[in-house]
Amino acid sequence: MKVALIQHKFQQNKKNTIEKTCELIKQASMQNAELVCLQELHQTQYFCQSENVDFFDLANEYEKDIEFWSNVARKNNVVLVSSLFEKRSAGLYHNTSVVFEKDGSIAGKYRKMHIPDDPCFYEKFYFTPGDLGFEPIHTSVGKLGVLICWDQWYPEAARIMALKGAQILIYPTAIGWFDKDSEDEKQRQLDAWIGVQRGHAIANGLPVVAINRVGFEKDESGVEEGIRFWGNSFVFGAQGEKLFMANSSDEICQVVEIDMKRCENVRRWWPFLRDRRIDYFNDLSKRFID
Repeated sequence: MKVALIQHKFQQNKKNTIEKTCELIKQASMQNAELVCLQELHQTQYFCQSENVDFFDLANEYEKDIEFWSNVARKNNVVLVSSLFEKRSAGLYHNTSVVFEKDGSIAGKYRKMHIPDDPCFYEKFYFTPGDLGFEPIHTSVGKLGVLICWDQWYPEAARIMALKGAQILIYPTAIGWFDKDSEDEKQRQLDAWIGVQRGHAIANGLPVVAINRVGFEKDESGVEEGIRFWGNSFVFGAQGEKLFMANSSDEICQVVEIDMKRCENVRRWWPFLRDRRIDYFNDLSKRFID
């Protein structure tokens, strides 16, 4: 499977940003990519740095956005993993990945399940937790286990996708540093982010793809300086082997070839799913065990 990772900056406005994204998708198509993965909320700035009701207006064009990206997938003959701000009803919004088939039809969608609430990541103000569950999306290139950003810290989400037959885990992401943090702290954060997702690949015998944005985005509220998104989009194979990793600053269109047959062999060599003691896992459904 040839997978393209599109990592880029916010280009000052939605129009310019979409043009940049489409340019990179076209490059991916010309390199024979079959699956193209975009970063979280790729059309706009990462607006969750502050709580501002005006930003809900960004979701008003959700249906138009779906039509637009459907055409992009069709024109480029790729399966496209998008990340959109979904307006479901007045006062009810989701952080949603819509997956388009090569002919532009909707293969399926995933609504972000884990919603963070941290300084400059005030997503609980904007997004209702997803209600579609952890369901792989069936496409012409395979069963895609699409999750979104904060979901990447939870091994349970990756495991359920794997148990339901996902053949690859994909994480559209928006995560970065605060410039005021020390260099040591920044490195610890990045290492943890990479490490936990690499662990999902190993534990489940599946390739993992994470796509993050780059560039500095100012906190327009003035409460904080802003976020410097750390890029480092990557692909790990089913044994946790690094197949590709971007740097923390460059915009990229990188096509990575994943040997799906090898993924099956890895599971034969390391049969973690066979040896799970599911008869003793009931406690996982509890918030905490006192």
